[in-house]
Amino acid sequence: MAKKKATVFVCQACGYESPKWMGKCPNCGSWNQMTEERVASKKDSASSARANFTGKRAKPETISHVTVEKEDRVKTQIGEFNRVLGGGVVPGSLVLIGGDPGIGKSTLLLQVAAQLHHTGGTVLYVSGEESTSQVKMRAERLDLMDADFYIYPETDMDAIREAIDELKADYVIIDSIQTMTHPEIDSAAGSVSQVRETTAELMKIAKSNNIAIFIVGHVTKQGAIAGPRMLEHMVDTVLYFEGDRHHTFRILRAVKNRFGSTNEMGVFEMQTGGLQEVVNPSQLFLEERLEGATGSAVVVSMEGTRPVLVEIQSLITPTVFGNARRTASGMDNNRVSLIMAVLEKRAGLLLQNQDAYLKASGGVRLDEPAIDLSIAVSIASSYQDKGTRPTDCFIGELGLTGEIRRVSRIDQRVGEAAKLGFKRAFIPKNNMGGWDYPEGIEIIGVETISEAIRRAFR
Repeated sequence: MAKKKATVFVCQACGYESPKWMGKCPNCGSWNQMTEERVASKKDSASSARANFTGKRAKPETISHVTVEKEDRVKTQIGEFNRVLGGGVVPGSLVLIGGDPGIGKSTLLLQVAAQLHHTGGTVLYVSGEESTSQVKMRAERLDLMDADFYIYPETDMDAIREAIDELKADYVIIDSIQTMTHPEIDSAAGSVSQVRETTAELMKIAKSNNIAIFIVGHVTKQGAIAGPRMLEHMVDTVLYFEGDRHHTFRILRAVKNRFGSTNEMGVFEMQTGGLQEVVNPSQLFLEERLEGATGSAVVVSMEGTRPVLVEIQSLITPTVFGNARRTASGMDNNRVSLIMAVLEKRAGLLLQNQDAYLKASGGVRLDEPAIDLSIAVSIASSYQDKGTRPTDCFIGELGLTGEIRRVSRIDQRVGEAAKLGFKRAFIPKNNMGGWDYPEGIEIIGVETISEAIRRAFR
């Protein structure tokens, strides 16, 4: 009688393994995520060697004898994509791109494949979800037929490894990682074991052969990339493609980047011919602003190295329930509650019996402390039913004692506001010195929130 293969129960949320089934994962606390999988067979000794196409093996050496070969990043013609990556594609990197279904991940990577082909490299596009004819139809719609890169409809990692070796590919795109299968793993495609092993294999290929690999990852209902959390730890860069598929604008944001900043943001517009980069997102976020509207204030937020002007809108209405509601879109709800408490204590605004609804226009997410002053002014504007000037912007962090604290890169922020025609900038008083003011804009230094509100509505 054949020996029965051992099985374990693996949490599909975090990868925790247990010899028996449990309703709740003891590691991450998820319910009904334990799935039975067969134990992976023992790999032969040549498994890791197959990922190295050169045949050379690394040896231990002292750090003083390590030679550093500087390799230039490969820049595509998509400037927003280069910005989010930190300046271009790094050879030997593994990049994970996640996003909702239909948001445009495959469209973006197909355009990137065409751009990388024009740089002189060999590009292999591995499609695990579409046939070659379907990929070609999309390429024709995007007008990419002048780029003659390779398309390979395959999900088996052994076959993909052989194709990469045969073509001597410089760039590989895997669409998507949840469809790939490792022949030495018995579980189904998309399981924790398969995603972990296939990603580890791709990492070995990328690092051993200096090949840049892009992989597409599905997302869960909560918006996180599907599979074990270790998937994001294994790769070099994690990018999230955000936006509403019923609207045209998309935001590409880095949440992890070993070769650049994690604060960069790229803005695209989905058009008939594919994704087009938006060079001036500030104008996009402000183009539909109503003049004289109450509850509106503009902030200059830093997204990495780029200053972006965003309108913050507030609606303050008397509550009809016992507890006032605090709802925020595009910013932290706890931050809004904190700022409203400071306004009530330090600026004399009675907000405890008021419902508050806030949002950042354009679907952008704002996280930095410099947006505090703009949030406070927009709340005060809606509460007092007084509109701010359409040419005013507000920059500053708000302390619990009501003081306006200094922020970083104030010169870049004010310079961007001046370019877009703003006439007054309210900034922390401690940021007033040490830099040259741009022409055409009045700089107003404020020390407390009550002073800022008084001067803004004068």
